[in-house]
Amino acid sequence: MQSEFFFHNLDPVALNIGGFGIYWYSLMYLVAFGQFWLLGRVRARRADTPLNQEQVGDLLFWGVIGVIAGGRIGYVLFYALGDLLADPLLLFRIRDGGMSFHGGLIGVLVAMALYGRSLGCGFLRLGDFVAPLIPLGLAAGRLGNFIGGELWGRLSQAPWAVIFPNSIEGGGPGSGTLLQQYQAGQLDAFARHPSQLYQALLEGVALFVLLWIYSRRERPVGAVGGAFLLGYGVFRFIAEFFREPDAHLGFVALDWMTMGQILSLPMVLIGIALLVWAYRRKGA
Repeated sequence: MQSEFFFHNLDPVALNIGGFGIYWYSLMYLVAFGQFWLLGRVRARRADTPLNQEQVGDLLFWGVIGVIAGGRIGYVLFYALGDLLADPLLLFRIRDGGMSFHGGLIGVLVAMALYGRSLGCGFLRLGDFVAPLIPLGLAAGRLGNFIGGELWGRLSQAPWAVIFPNSIEGGGPGSGTLLQQYQAGQLDAFARHPSQLYQALLEGVALFVLLWIYSRRERPVGAVGGAFLLGYGVFRFIAEFFREPDAHLGFVALDWMTMGQILSLPMVLIGIALLVWAYRRKGA
């Protein structure tokens, strides 16, 4: 009997040049940086922004360094600390995979602080400018995760569930045995939530729409950045209920909380505090 679920056999390699594979996930970084530059130049036309259109490119350069360095350092500290202590060179094996959004965010904040200082621009004003430019880049990254068949969701029998061969022990997209089993409907029990797409829609598209609309009017300094932290933290916390916990970590608290949820809670609290502070300051 033919399976009713989608069998994920997408090729994670977009191009193969001279034996060197260029992965879709890598290309999604270029998409993320490109949309940041385009949308940033649109926002820079406004009279209330701290940057002009030419400075958006400079900020992007600093941000690229921050997101790559912070994302990698954050991953090994948050998710692979034991492996790092056993093998310090793990930090530099980027081709082995492993990037953390929360680490990347910290890296971007550091880069913003340094660049803002060089401009004499307030950190919070710069954060308000940057916040609406981030979500669509996150959506691109999650699409890259889906194409690569990684960071899959928890088991599900929803009609839109997906069978990820890499999630089945000993399997893979090129496994003829798995494909035959799928065609016979024997892999339906392994169908999972496409949580990468959930995250692309929540942390990416939905958060972008909310922030773009919210920031169309001038807001108190720090409010847009606070809205981003609150929105991302809430959406990520929700999405984690559908995402399979990291195999080497499992549930890290209360037998149901994942590391992603633990790291999102401070974002929610800081976002709320920043919004309250911004509006109270405006009122005063």
